[in-house]
Amino acid sequence: MSITANDPNRKTWIETSPNTDFPIQNIPFGVFLTRDDIITIGTRIGDTAIDLGALHQLGYFEGIPLTDDIFLQDSLNDFISDGKKTWRLVRNRIAEIFDVENETLKNNEEHRKIVLFALNEIEMQLPVVVGDYTDFYSSKEHATNVGKMFRDPDNALLPNWLHMPVGYHGRSSSIIPSGIPVHRPQGQKLINGAKEPIFGPSRLVDFELEMAFITTDANHLGEPIPIEEAEDYIFGLVLFNDWSARDLQKWEYVPLGPFLGKNFASSISPWIVTLDALEPFRVEGPKPVKKQFPYLQYKGKKSYDINLEVSIEPENAVETVVAKTNFKYMYWNMAQQLAHHTVNGCPVNSGDMMGSGTISGPTPESYGSMLELSWRGEKPVQLKEGGSRKFIEDNDTVIMRGYCQNKKVRIGFGEVKTKLLPVFKK
Repeated sequence: MSITANDPNRKTWIETSPNTDFPIQNIPFGVFLTRDDIITIGTRIGDTAIDLGALHQLGYFEGIPLTDDIFLQDSLNDFISDGKKTWRLVRNRIAEIFDVENETLKNNEEHRKIVLFALNEIEMQLPVVVGDYTDFYSSKEHATNVGKMFRDPDNALLPNWLHMPVGYHGRSSSIIPSGIPVHRPQGQKLINGAKEPIFGPSRLVDFELEMAFITTDANHLGEPIPIEEAEDYIFGLVLFNDWSARDLQKWEYVPLGPFLGKNFASSISPWIVTLDALEPFRVEGPKPVKKQFPYLQYKGKKSYDINLEVSIEPENAVETVVAKTNFKYMYWNMAQQLAHHTVNGCPVNSGDMMGSGTISGPTPESYGSMLELSWRGEKPVQLKEGGSRKFIEDNDTVIMRGYCQNKKVRIGFGEVKTKLLPVFKK
């Protein structure tokens, strides 16, 4: 089935700015609370939110096999479970409805009042109920930088890294949408030179610039997903700020890996951009350094050219862009990550979320964390206002943005924006 929604020549009757992240070719999916306190599944064109539940009830999806309540839910999980054929049919139909040449909804003022919302009339929610969350470690540049800091600089990568996508199972209950503030975590840490740990607030709170993909129901217990089929089970992508407390993490991670240093919060952008929308931006990924096992070998372009940036905005000050990188730098791509995740028979469900791991590029300005940007605090990052930063300070706001762009269209993710508050106190 062709992806007619991606037609770069298509125009919409909804007013949009030329540089919007959400042209009619995007059609992302999200969940929002309306001005009438009704929660619904929706999409967005320009700065207009569209109530898909109302659109469905009014008959605009006639001919597409959808249950009556598919968009009248507080998560996208059931819709995602319907699979790629349904996602594509719905996106194509939405593109038709809002095409400048289609006057059916355009000329129906009563229906438009029910279906369309300004962004200040809605409140975005977490788009999926995340059953399980996995975080990978798939940027060769990031893994090399961390290895140089904490291990032998001449052997920065651990022996397993070039053979498989390394990952760990994280905590799904602390995944939150953009706009929800995060408190500085506290826990145990071992100060340099000390022999015994101390307890207290983390001194080294960091962001990690990542993207995360959301899966549909994919396999049964014991059944691996072949790499050739992996993308059929990936619904779309969000921006992902995987907050980290570096000092807590350093003390606790041996022998079982991250725990309190990672599970206090992960922030995501609220609109899921589908793989279908990203199809025009496929690119080649990095070439393997070592020969990979057959289950990880793939054909075709499996990476995506997604420009990414991070800003820090101190309280009562302007933001400073501190990093610019690209998703295409990832050594291990999403298809490899999902194939590896399930090669042992681990089942994957609708709404599961998988973080890419910190995305760093080849140059210092393209590093995806403060740990790298300030090189463990040795080179403070200068801000336009508010001095400099080694790590994130209380009341700083971290903003991540991402977009794809070619000569014909721009597809963006909006932003994930999160303020770091002081340690929680009753």
